[in-house]
Amino acid sequence: MTYSTPIVTAYATDESLPLLTQEDANRLTHLNIAFGLVRDHEVHVDDMRNMSYVRAIKSYNPKLNILLSIGGWGAGGFSEAASSIEGRQTFAKTSVNLLKKYELDGLDIDWEYPSYAAAGIQASPKDRITFTLLLKELREQLDQQGQADNRRYLLTIAAGADQYYIDGTEMDKVQDYLDLIQLMTYDMRGGFQTLTGHHTNLYTPSGDLFRISVQASVQLFMEAGVPAEKIVIGAAFYSRQWQGVPNINHGLHQMTSSFGGYGATYSQLTANFIDKNGFQRYWDDEAKAPYLYDGSTFISYDDPDSLRAKCTYIRETGIAGIMFWEYGQDDSSQLLKTLWEELGE
Repeated sequence: MTYSTPIVTAYATDESLPLLTQEDANRLTHLNIAFGLVRDHEVHVDDMRNMSYVRAIKSYNPKLNILLSIGGWGAGGFSEAASSIEGRQTFAKTSVNLLKKYELDGLDIDWEYPSYAAAGIQASPKDRITFTLLLKELREQLDQQGQADNRRYLLTIAAGADQYYIDGTEMDKVQDYLDLIQLMTYDMRGGFQTLTGHHTNLYTPSGDLFRISVQASVQLFMEAGVPAEKIVIGAAFYSRQWQGVPNINHGLHQMTSSFGGYGATYSQLTANFIDKNGFQRYWDDEAKAPYLYDGSTFISYDDPDSLRAKCTYIRETGIAGIMFWEYGQDDSSQLLKTLWEELGE
């Protein structure tokens, strides 16, 4: 499937659906509702109380593709379901049933991560193969339903941004069944590092030991067999922060005694942090990324300038577009407005 304009996709939690305005719905091409969960091979949305908003959101923008995203960090059940023919069929059937019930346009699979027992979920070396088989089963059942409805239903994934994800999957085979591969090019530093750095940087700057960036991630996935026209990069509407950071180089690339935990949302950053309360904004022109520092706390985030740089990269490389986590984290809509101004019709 090809698109007339680059993709702008919002992830929105169930709690954020009532907040989505008509103006913002028309700034999006895709909306991924997070999250459906897997229990005993079946996909459920029992804990999601605002799915009734789907119809209203669709009325705001009939062209908007609305998908159910299944999974998320710490959400298990994938490895177990994918491990057998019966489990894969049940997973796909219950997913398609939800798609029909809520009049959705597709499914997004956010298994974090195949082959890795991250956050305590079950994993197996066989996930590398069964992930492919699960997506194949989903594609077949979606196509069967699409044939009955005279339309095509979308199938996408959210993918970890670095080499580990490629090692744990068969991306050259997986991409055949997918419309889009959304690279989670955020949280690239933070939760597992005591070295400060940008968590959603476009390029890798000098002095960065970890080397990962949006550009590096895109290159990895293309080398693994994913076509550029199926790649969507990620942006963050929230920050990562480190405490107790030495006052050297404005806190950038410094060792600390703490991991880079989740920081303020963009709404909170604009209200209380950006050039306020002792924090000064700096710009890393190599990384095309902003950061904040107050002499002790280092904060990494996306802002309109970094998003414009990412949009320029999208246009220059011909990749599919951009997605972000998460809609409810910018109540000013400044970041989404920037994306639409750069990439929209």
